[in-house]
Amino acid sequence: MTAATAHPTQANAEQRYVVHRGDLPLSCPLPSMALWNSHPRVYLPVEAEGEVQCPYCGSHFVLED
Repeated sequence: MTAATAHPTQANAEQRYVVHRGDLPLSCPLPSMALWNSHPRVYLPVEAEGEVQCPYCGSHFVLED
């Protein structure tokens, strides 16, 4: 097989992530992140305050738009 395989990014590698309205609903870890070495996926209400912190890993998400 010659199909290219997409490689997910490492989960929770950064402490601050900038997200956009197109990324909503926001979850941590992000859909592009590998789940095998991370905490369970949790959905975060970033729309209310414009920023939110993950209760599991402490990653800080900022809504930019």
